[in-house]
Amino acid sequence: MHRRVRWSRCNRKTKEEKTVQIGRRRWIATVAAGSALVIGVASCSSTEVATSSAFDTSELDLGINPCDDLNAFVNGQWSAQTQIPADESSYGVFNQLRDESLDIQRGIADRAAADLGSADETSDRTKIGLLFESAMDENSIDEAGFSPIEPELAQVDAIASQEDIAAFLREDAQDGGAILFSLGSGADFQDATRQIGFVGPTGITLPSKDYYTDPQYAPILDAYRSYLQTSLELTGIGDAEASAQADQALDFETALAAASLSPAEARDPATQYRLVTVDEANAITPAFDWRQYLEAQNVSPDEAFSLADTAYFTQVEQLLAQAPIDQWKSYLRAQVVNRSADRLSKPFRDNKFEFEQQITGTAEQSDRWKIAIGDVNSAMGEAMGRLYVEEAFDPSAREHAEQLVQNVLDALRVRIENVDWMSPETKQQALDKWSQMVPKIGYPDNWRDWSGLQITQGDYFGNLAAADRFNHAYDLEKIGKPSDRSEWVMTPQTVNAYYSPTDNTINFPAAILQAPFFDPNADDALNYGGIGSVIGHEATHAFDDQGSQFDGQGNHVNWWTPEDRAQFDSRTAKLVEQYDAYTPIPSMPDVHVNGELTLGENIADLGGVNTSYDALKTVLDSEPGAATTEIDGYTPNQRFFLNYARVWRDKTRDEALLTRINSDPHSPASLRVNGVVANVPGFAEAFECAPGSPEAHVGDQLVTIW
Repeated sequence: MHRRVRWSRCNRKTKEEKTVQIGRRRWIATVAAGSALVIGVASCSSTEVATSSAFDTSELDLGINPCDDLNAFVNGQWSAQTQIPADESSYGVFNQLRDESLDIQRGIADRAAADLGSADETSDRTKIGLLFESAMDENSIDEAGFSPIEPELAQVDAIASQEDIAAFLREDAQDGGAILFSLGSGADFQDATRQIGFVGPTGITLPSKDYYTDPQYAPILDAYRSYLQTSLELTGIGDAEASAQADQALDFETALAAASLSPAEARDPATQYRLVTVDEANAITPAFDWRQYLEAQNVSPDEAFSLADTAYFTQVEQLLAQAPIDQWKSYLRAQVVNRSADRLSKPFRDNKFEFEQQITGTAEQSDRWKIAIGDVNSAMGEAMGRLYVEEAFDPSAREHAEQLVQNVLDALRVRIENVDWMSPETKQQALDKWSQMVPKIGYPDNWRDWSGLQITQGDYFGNLAAADRFNHAYDLEKIGKPSDRSEWVMTPQTVNAYYSPTDNTINFPAAILQAPFFDPNADDALNYGGIGSVIGHEATHAFDDQGSQFDGQGNHVNWWTPEDRAQFDSRTAKLVEQYDAYTPIPSMPDVHVNGELTLGENIADLGGVNTSYDALKTVLDSEPGAATTEIDGYTPNQRFFLNYARVWRDKTRDEALLTRINSDPHSPASLRVNGVVANVPGFAEAFECAPGSPEAHVGDQLVTIW
C-alpha cells in the first residue's frame, strides 16, 4: 500500500503490496504539501560504540575487486548461499525486516484474538483480534465456497442494458469497489492545500499493457485466459460457456489495455491530472452519468474533479456504446471473481496462485497467518501500527533518526548551493523548496479513529467488505476539505519510506528504523550508508524528473528557466542511456532495464548516496581522527559503501524480475548498488579505483545531477 492515488516515491514494494496485483485493484492518486525543519550537524553514534563492527566482513568476497562489482563483493557469497523461500518471489534485507515486523504483528493479533472474551468489544485491539480470528478460520472460508459473491454475480446476471451497467458500477463503487475505474481523494495539483476527487483507470489486470499484445508475453496471456476460464467454471458455469466468456472478457480487457498508458507514461504527473466539471466529464463519456456516480458515493457533483487519461475513458465510452451486453457481463463476472478470489474457498485461491506463479515464480502459497496479517493491514493498517509502535518501537530511535535526517538535509542544501549548471534564479527556487520540506519519522502524531468500523466474529468476507466500505468512505470524506499534511500513506509497521510531492514531505516508518538500515549502536559510517542513503533518496525525489515539477507547497508548477530545464534533461538523458544498457537477467540477455521508467528512482538513488556521503564526511570532519579510524580493516568511507550495498542485497526469481523490469519504476537491486556507485566519485576515492573501472565512471560517462 490503501488506495488513493499518491505520487509517493517508495524504495520498493512490500510483501503486502505485491509486484502484480490481480485482485482488488484500485487506482490511487494524491499528493500533499509541507513546511520547513533544518538543524545543524552532529554525530549519531557515541565514542564508546565507534569501534563496534555491526558488519560481518566474513561475508565479503575478497576474490572480487569492489571497483569491478561492489554488489558481488558485498553480497555475492550471501546470494550463493541463500535460497529464496518457496513462498517468496525474492528475498533480501527488506524481506528479512518485513518478516520480523510480521512476527511482531502476529503476536499482537494472536493475543488480541485470545483475549476476545474479556476485552473491550469496541477497542481497536478487539477488532484486530476478531478480524484475525476470522481470517484464520480456513474451514469456514472453504465451506462458504463462492457464496459471498453470489449476490454480486446475480446483479451481473440481471444486467440487460447500458443503464444497468452504469448502475452496477455505481453500486460497486459505493462499496469501495474499483471495477473499470475508481474514485479517491488527493491534493489538487493546482492548489495543494485542498483535496479533490481523482478518478483513474483500474480496468486491466496484467502488469502492463504490453502483456496483452506483445508476443513475448503470449504464454502469460494464455495462462491468464485459462485462469479466467477456471474462475468462471468454479462459479458453476459450464466448460464451453466459461471458455466463451473468458474469451469475451479477455478481448474486452485487451481493448482497455490498448488505450492505457504504459508504466513509463504514467510516471508523468501531467498524465495523472485533468480538472473537469461533471458536464465536461459527461461530454467525454455521454453513456455514463458522472453526476450519479459521484452522488452515489456522497461526493458533491458541484466540485470539479480530476479525470485524466482521456484516451482510456474514451475507450470506456466506446465499449459502453458498442460492446455487446453479454461481453460486458462476461468482463464484469470475471472481474468480480478475480478481485475476490483471495477471500474465497481453496479452489479459488489455488487457481489464482497457479496463475500468479507465471509472474512471480513462487513455488508455494504463503502461510495462512501471513495472509491473515495482510488482511488486517489492508483493513486496519494504522490501528495495527499503533499497537506495533507501542510494543516494538524505541522512542529514542526517533530522536536519533531526526538528527540523521537533519544532517542529510543540510548536506542536500549544500549540494544544491554548489550546483554549477543551474542559474541563480532556479537555484533559489530549489532552495526555497528545500526549506519547506518536512520530515515525518516513525509514526503519526495523531492516530486515526476506527470506532465507526464494525467487525463481526466469524464473518471473514463480510469483515473485509465492511473495511473496504469504511476506508473508501473515510477517503472520500476528505474531498472538498483542506489537505492534512500530517497524514501518512504508509503504516508504521511497513519496511519502506516515501516522498510525497504534493505535501513535500519525506516519510520514514518505524519498521525501517532498524539494522542494517539504522543502528544507534553502530558507527556513523554504517548508519549513513544505510538509513542516511534512504533519507537522501527520498529528499532527492523532490528534485527528480517528477518531483521537480512541483514547488515547495506541493503545487504542480514550473519553477525552472527553460535553459536550466534543458541542462537537467541533458544530464538525466545520460542516466537513461546508462540504465537502458543494463541486462540484469542472465537467462534473458535481450531484456534490458527501462531507463525512462526507472529514471526518477535512479536519480534519487544517485542523489541519496552522494548527499548522505557528504553528510558523513561533515560528521567525520567534526571529530578528530574519526575519518581515519578503521574498523575490521575498513575506513569509515569504505564502510559507508559496504553497508549501502548490504541493505540492497536481494535475490529474485527470474519471473518476478522480468515483471519488475516491465512495470516497476525501481531498478533491480544489483543496479541500485553498481549502477549508482559507478557515478559516485567518493566511492572510487574510498576504494582507490583506477579511473575507468566498471565502478568508476569518468569524463562523459560520469553522471552528476545533484
